[in-house]
Amino acid sequence: MRTLLAAWAVGLLSMALPAAATPFSFSTGDPDGLMAMATRPSTGGKIEIEAADDFMLAGTTSITSATFTGLLSSQASLADIGAVGVEIYRVFPQDSTDPPSGNVTTRANSPSDVAFAERDSGALDLTFTVSTLNASFTASNSVVNGIHPLPSEQTGGDGPVTGLEVEFTVTFTSPFVLPGGHYFFVPQVGLSVPFSDFLWLSAPRPIVAPGTPFSPDLQAWIRNEDLAPDWLRVGTDIVGGNPAPTFNATFSLTGESSSTSVPEPATLALIGVALIGLVGARQWSGRRALHRRLRLMRRRYSTRERSAR
Repeated sequence: MRTLLAAWAVGLLSMALPAAATPFSFSTGDPDGLMAMATRPSTGGKIEIEAADDFMLAGTTSITSATFTGLLSSQASLADIGAVGVEIYRVFPQDSTDPPSGNVTTRANSPSDVAFAERDSGALDLTFTVSTLNASFTASNSVVNGIHPLPSEQTGGDGPVTGLEVEFTVTFTSPFVLPGGHYFFVPQVGLSVPFSDFLWLSAPRPIVAPGTPFSPDLQAWIRNEDLAPDWLRVGTDIVGGNPAPTFNATFSLTGESSSTSVPEPATLALIGVALIGLVGARQWSGRRALHRRLRLMRRRYSTRERSAR
């Protein structure tokens, strides 16, 4: 009886606390035309460039898809798109050597040295589609080649750039399952033409509608293969000025976040009944054991009396 009631109570408790999934979405909003940042894998004789912007997760989240918007420079077309990859970085000093090298002004609030997780179209753990948004879009400034360590980090940027505005929609066939925390999103696009790049477009900072504001909203960072493992702030370190501009990058994320639901009052009442029954069963079992001991003592006493006679 006790075992049955205990199992009933545990079963009710597990039913009352199911793991629930709620939709998750995040967006930095629409491009503002202020900055275009190269971000590409190391292919075709080009060194790798990574541009990063941050997002926040309140709890464990499965990220199943993403979008990001940018330019294909130098008259590149959709047919020139090769590999697409997405990396997730944590915030320095996680996954990093600390103290850092000192080759940049600061590593505070930068992405870490190495990626926390990554997906790549070549590894078949993501798929992507591309849509054209504008046949000719101009960003006021760009960062492609001007990525240098101290004391040459402040170049002012590489100047205006015009290209085909495109939006990538990425589906993660192997979703990113990330614990709650602060992360950086790093997309990369490889082009097959030698003098063209994918340039990730900036979004307003602070985030405005239709974006999803959060705090602290860190600015966009960038590095190339020669600067790694260090990073530079696109606005503060590279563009410079007084005051220096700061940028977000245009991207969105969707998925599901995990949570635990609270038991309903009726379920709590059932659990209470089961626990009371369990306590009662224990008390009843205790009384039965006492009666058995008393009967055994009486039998022994009667046996001794008969022997004595």
